[in-house]
Amino acid sequence: MQLIKLNATDSTNAYLKELLLTGSLEDFTVVMAHEQLKGRGQMGTSWISDPGKNLTFSVLSKSEGLGVASQFLLNMAVSLAIYDTLLKLQVPDLKIKWPNDIMSGHSKICGILIENILSGQQIQASIIGIGLNVNQLVFSNLPNVSSLKLLLGRTLPLEELLQNIVDNLKVFLKEKINDENYLFSRYEELLFRKDKPSTFKNKEGEMFMGFIKGVSRGGKLLILLEDDIVQEFDLKEVRLLF
Repeated sequence: MQLIKLNATDSTNAYLKELLLTGSLEDFTVVMAHEQLKGRGQMGTSWISDPGKNLTFSVLSKSEGLGVASQFLLNMAVSLAIYDTLLKLQVPDLKIKWPNDIMSGHSKICGILIENILSGQQIQASIIGIGLNVNQLVFSNLPNVSSLKLLLGRTLPLEELLQNIVDNLKVFLKEKINDENYLFSRYEELLFRKDKPSTFKNKEGEMFMGFIKGVSRGGKLLILLEDDIVQEFDLKEVRLLF
């Protein structure tokens, strides 16, 4: 693993993307920051992290023949790679909140932001940004957030944990990425609040009730509504409120 350590950067995704533009990088190059000043999550949200306490890093994955239409396979593969890493640590009640947050109970412990570099209709490479709460103990004004130390009661070595995640990413992105049925089956099985009555908010700000049933082949969330109709929603159209 080629590891580039930074004391501070605005975004490890942006830094890795710039590096890729200026030269050739080996597959699974990792950029890790002691402090990330402008970490980003899905839909432009920010990722708050105490310096040196957590894992804030980005991984380069060079795709081989994966089409743009299949990009949700990447989402599932990365989510499952992190899930399996945390499962070995015996983190309790792990789930994947669509599209790719990792939850322990009702608390978020990991966020993922994947940015794809395209060539026509093919994904040439992916920048996989991961923020994992590891040894931080206080999350001011952030509800439903936790860390591995709070959950497990011990301090974890960051670089060892990083290596384990990257090892699992290699397995999923090189070996399991082509097994679509396996990825969908496991991902749907682990979906947060699957088959439980849940409250959602649509893009108009209206709240509604429904049951998460799974995801479409394009990665949209399938929600069973009160009139027994299953409707597809993309990331901009719905937000799970619990």
